[in-house]
Amino acid sequence: MKGPQSKMAGYFLYAAMFQGAAAALITFLGAFGDQIKLLPVSVSRVIAGGEAGNWFTVGYLAYLIVGVVSMAVTSMFYFYIETVEGKTYSGTGKMFAWAHLVLGNVGVAGASFLAMWGGYWGGAGMQPAQFGGKGWNTGQVHVNVLGPLAVPIAIVLTIGLIGFVLGGLGYLLTMRSKA
Repeated sequence: MKGPQSKMAGYFLYAAMFQGAAAALITFLGAFGDQIKLLPVSVSRVIAGGEAGNWFTVGYLAYLIVGVVSMAVTSMFYFYIETVEGKTYSGTGKMFAWAHLVLGNVGVAGASFLAMWGGYWGGAGMQPAQFGGKGWNTGQVHVNVLGPLAVPIAIVLTIGLIGFVLGGLGYLLTMRSKA
């Protein structure tokens, strides 16, 4: 090992832990939210209903994979560059690393949460009234819930992608640096 302990690796590990705690809360609410009267419709009904509920499933899986797992894996890149290779993030590389951390986490969480939110409320709206829903059809769900979310999801997804691209550029700049 050539360099000091990696600070950026630690920040990404903290981000993964924070995102993991949020995922645990989402999982708890998905399993028990209707039973403790926080949600009007069971998340399992929303998921089983398909259609709008697929947005919830995709958002949840994306959050687990990109928000939690990839943040932890990303910390290994920073550890390797800073500790194993002994390179120091400075100047533009450091700015890109911070943009990666902030924009990447905001983008992943924002896009995933909006998809989960829309998928839950859209899927819940499609449930019969006897199960807490509104009995909406697909068109009503798209007009009332999912349609308005398309642009905000695209915006926060773009923010996340910008963060990941800048992080990759920061890797390259720092790996190619002399120190």
